[in-house]
Amino acid sequence: MGEAKLASPPSSVPSLSAPIFYVLDTNVLIHDPAAIRNFDEHHVVIPITVLEELDKLKSGKLAVAADCRQAIREIDNVLGRASPEQVEQGVPIERGKRLSPLGSLSILMADTPANVILLPTHLNDNKILNAVAALKQRHPCRRVVLVTKDINMRLKARGIGIESEDYHSDQLLGDIAQLNKGYIEFKHSFWDEVEDVRTEHSSGGTLYHISRQVIAQEVYPNQFLYDRTGFLARVLKVGKEQIVLRHLDLVKMLERETWGLKPRDAYQAMALNLLLDPDIHLVNLTGAAGSGKTILALAAAIEMTVPQKLYRRIIATRSTQGLDEDIGFLPGTEEEKMEPWLGAITDNLEALHWDDDNSASSIDYVLSRVPLLFKSLNYIRGRSFQQSLILIDESQNLTPHQIKTIVTRAGNGSKVICLGNLAQIDTPYLSPTSSGLTYLTERFKRFEHGGSLQLQGIPRSPLAAYAERHL
Repeated sequence: MGEAKLASPPSSVPSLSAPIFYVLDTNVLIHDPAAIRNFDEHHVVIPITVLEELDKLKSGKLAVAADCRQAIREIDNVLGRASPEQVEQGVPIERGKRLSPLGSLSILMADTPANVILLPTHLNDNKILNAVAALKQRHPCRRVVLVTKDINMRLKARGIGIESEDYHSDQLLGDIAQLNKGYIEFKHSFWDEVEDVRTEHSSGGTLYHISRQVIAQEVYPNQFLYDRTGFLARVLKVGKEQIVLRHLDLVKMLERETWGLKPRDAYQAMALNLLLDPDIHLVNLTGAAGSGKTILALAAAIEMTVPQKLYRRIIATRSTQGLDEDIGFLPGTEEEKMEPWLGAITDNLEALHWDDDNSASSIDYVLSRVPLLFKSLNYIRGRSFQQSLILIDESQNLTPHQIKTIVTRAGNGSKVICLGNLAQIDTPYLSPTSSGLTYLTERFKRFEHGGSLQLQGIPRSPLAAYAERHL
């Protein structure tokens, strides 16, 4: 970098006021292609090895390729027509209509002196770490921080004395326990806490207007209030002074059949209430394996598509580790390629009809009446789905950027249902707090047309319940 030619101050203690050098790893730019704009007044550095990795991964129709191309465009938009000297020194990062730019971006060339090479250079990760070590040696008065989603790379950085951290700019929660569960459960009667209530009867049912101060914790639209006496209500509106609740009859909800399926507990009844409401355009269902996420969503989807005709088609997709690479090698059409990956959908479709006299005929009837399309995430980008019910399974494996890409595909009259288990993340650079499903749940918690619910229990079988607790 050009700054290496400048004389360094004699002090070797990093200045607290000087901008920090944030060196970004490739996985950060894939995770969030706009990451270079999220470091405020500091100096963002892209090692040349990272550019080479982005260039290698940018070709093809894989989801990661599209993220690489966007990251490259973001870098190009900042660097523009800057000269090589300016690129080395640092190009100001313009942000919207701000009068003055904040921070700068530069490219770190791989001209690491031999005496600074700390790790063998046969791995790209080692090349990046060596380059960061050289940058740190040239600027002892500045903090140099490597930003990477790779835990092992952070461990290697720590071993050679390089400060490193995870990328947290799109991480909204520090503890997954803070995530909105979609309901507030009271140990005693809810009405014991209420001193003043105004009851309103309308065509939509019974509404309760209560003081905001009644509930100590934060309340969001479409949350459920539930107590052990059987009281159940859904939050319709949250104002500064008052909350409007809609009374729900839990007994009737537990007896209601949705395409032959009855909820097994109050949590499944709450989930179906959200799924079957045409005014709710986004539903996030989380929970352990076997809690009923997929079968509830599928039963509601068929109910709303076949008898109610609220949607023209069901689009099922899934994120899973290895899908992007493997789908291209499978024979057949896109739908035929996706079927092995979406076995959970077809398995639950069979489960909904296995008590029928002829389950195969029942399934064929459903598939003939419902355009159930299996789509790869690779082919969803750039499309717009109208009057569609979009079912995203295993959404805990999506990054915040990827989940935004999918949800924004929903056109007029469409509904998106995201299913996931935050305890079973298969992507190496994601955690429960950085998952796109967590990001979406947190971002949409105040959306009047969205709802989230964390299912409890494991109704799949006693064996599944025991395995979840003890394995």
